[in-house]
Amino acid sequence: MKTTGVIFFPAFDWAISPTHPEREERLLYTRDQLFEEGIMDMPCVTEYHPRLATEKDVSRAHFCIPDIESRVTTAHMVSAGCALVMADAFMNREVDNAFAIIRPPGHHAMTVVHGNRGFCDINNEAVMVEYLRRTYGVKRLAVVDTDVHHGDGSQEIFWHDPDVLFISFHQDGRTLYPGSGFIDELGGPLAYGTTINIPMAPRTTDEGIHYIMDNLVLPMLDEFKPEIIINSAGQDNHYSDPLANMSFTAQGYAILNQKLKPDIAVLEGGYSIETALPYVNMGIIMAMAGIDFSNLREPDYDPSRFKESIKNWTYIKSLVDHQLSVFRGREAVVEKNRKQDREFYGSSRSIFYDTEYLQEEQRLNLRLCPTCCGYRHISSGCAHRSGRNYSVECIAIPAACCPDCLSRGLTEYDSLKKKKSGDHVYLQDRINDDYRTFVTKTGEETVVSGKSEE
Repeated sequence: MKTTGVIFFPAFDWAISPTHPEREERLLYTRDQLFEEGIMDMPCVTEYHPRLATEKDVSRAHFCIPDIESRVTTAHMVSAGCALVMADAFMNREVDNAFAIIRPPGHHAMTVVHGNRGFCDINNEAVMVEYLRRTYGVKRLAVVDTDVHHGDGSQEIFWHDPDVLFISFHQDGRTLYPGSGFIDELGGPLAYGTTINIPMAPRTTDEGIHYIMDNLVLPMLDEFKPEIIINSAGQDNHYSDPLANMSFTAQGYAILNQKLKPDIAVLEGGYSIETALPYVNMGIIMAMAGIDFSNLREPDYDPSRFKESIKNWTYIKSLVDHQLSVFRGREAVVEKNRKQDREFYGSSRSIFYDTEYLQEEQRLNLRLCPTCCGYRHISSGCAHRSGRNYSVECIAIPAACCPDCLSRGLTEYDSLKKKKSGDHVYLQDRINDDYRTFVTKTGEETVVSGKSEE
């Protein structure tokens, strides 16, 4: 057996609406079953207690518009803080692995945050990744997203980060929110091939998903050699989930977790509150702790319902071969991109916040640095529900940036301040752990504090 840390945070005081699928019962049924089955009484399982993340923790991953205090609730700060508790427990070798069973979820939240999208305001895994880097010096990580919905927020955050391998397997975006996660979404020009999407046909079963795990995900992880593996443990691939159309089982999830061997798992989606979540969460914990889960079954489980079609097998095998080839050829593409005859790479996108019906227009410029991952300048505009229109400029300097990119990024931040561009100008300097907001109307600059909320 292994020692597994577990933390619960049901967020009793946070809900999108009283009857929304993303509600506190998602965790309460799981907690009850784990205690009833005696899992939490086993010596290999240790329960931890929540704490708040700090504003600086959040600022390492996000630009919250107009600021963290008005954008992020206490429940979100506790949810993110729980992920950090699990990170501390793992890094301090108190446990062999850890599972944060928390809400609100986060994998649809992107770098710039104007509101809630896909039930997410801030990205718990991204906050944890930057915390691990800053606090423990971790450099190379993998984030494997097993949620049925494409982890578009995590993808966007890590899109230009060559030191994070982001893998998302999910129901095909042509059939499900958020309508993204296709095989040609492979990362930015200096991080090409470290974003790998695995869009699956509806009703894909345990067999198909395990083939993908054995023949694509595990080989990529073996070659990438991350220091830490993080599982965005969405559980809405389950056959009973009301928001999707897949055919994964609790036993399938447990076997997947046994194969993946994540160091830290963080709960994401999963909305079959009574008939799936208690069984899936229990299976994940049992697999992480090395407890026999061979008898774990849902009450209505019928193996005859879970057979992979010949057509889908053909698609799955072709998908695996293609994405593995792309991953293995990534370094040559990055080197070619570094030699382009231009200094900056630019892209534009529209981002829809489905929960709050907001539309963001965003422009990004990435420095095509010859030696590092480059710094970014993000221009973003969005009309908020309050009637206020926000136009902001954001400078993001990753921790892996070279001295030249650091200097250029800081110079561009000062230039934007002098020009009084937009309503706010933000600085995210991960090298110096320095996060600032400049309000153009008042000329006031604030520095984000690392102190915990009371």
